[in-house]
Amino acid sequence: MKALRTPDSRFENLKDYPFDPNYFMNSDELRMHYVDEGDKGNPVVLLLHGEPTWSYLYRKMIPIFVAAGYRTLSPDLIGFGKSDKPLEQGDYSYDNHLQWLQEWLDELRLERIHLFCQDWGGLLGLRLLANQPEKFEKVVASNTFLPIGRGPVSQAFLKWQTFAAKTPNLDIGRIVQQGSATELSPETIAAYDAPFPDESYKAGAKVFPALVPIKETDPGALDNQKAWEILRTFEKPFLTLFGEFDMITKGGETYFQKMIPGAKGLDHDILKAGHFIQEDLGAELAKKVSMFFQKS
Repeated sequence: MKALRTPDSRFENLKDYPFDPNYFMNSDELRMHYVDEGDKGNPVVLLLHGEPTWSYLYRKMIPIFVAAGYRTLSPDLIGFGKSDKPLEQGDYSYDNHLQWLQEWLDELRLERIHLFCQDWGGLLGLRLLANQPEKFEKVVASNTFLPIGRGPVSQAFLKWQTFAAKTPNLDIGRIVQQGSATELSPETIAAYDAPFPDESYKAGAKVFPALVPIKETDPGALDNQKAWEILRTFEKPFLTLFGEFDMITKGGETYFQKMIPGAKGLDHDILKAGHFIQEDLGAELAKKVSMFFQKS
């Protein structure tokens, strides 16, 4: 599998991102980058990003979780951030991403995981949870879903899927801006562009929306149905915090609340934010989530 590695110079002097890099080499000889902050003996907070962002998305939240006494980890998915980027779109699949993340989790032997997942972070994180529910303590799902290939698909998502597939020059920073309810600084936009020196680095970003199973025959649909069998029995606390202005996942929180036993009776909320809720309300969101994680 041929892959590109973004030069380190692209990540120099990023604003509010002082974290030391950590790396894991997976079975496909792809290097995955991850943030690992806080005492390694502390309970774990796992922050999973989606398309087309990276761990930079969590820069406002990581210090708050660390200060609250958590070991806080945020990997860059293969194809994103400081992680290696396979050249061919065919190298990216739902199963591959799950395998790569599972290998990383196994290597770090993480237990007592408090999961925050957004966008593709949910499509991956909730599958990891279904595979090993005993390793997870609490979950916050934000602007995400776990599709099974049935039911209606939002027009906003279908438009995004088509746009990502057909646009020759995918402007990553602009995409994050359009998915945020606040005005991002030029430095922030540049940080989202940093992993991609040119279009050859963007195979993952371009194909990721097409990997979402929207038909029952799509790869991942059947496995997601099986994962829901586990989620329907998950009784540990499961909170939803969605953005009011996110048209892609709007309304999806009600399904989680209805189907997952651990979601019953919790203070679910709709926040004044867009799809990239971490950008709009990073510190406020982290404090809210930290309080939820700390409740017995």
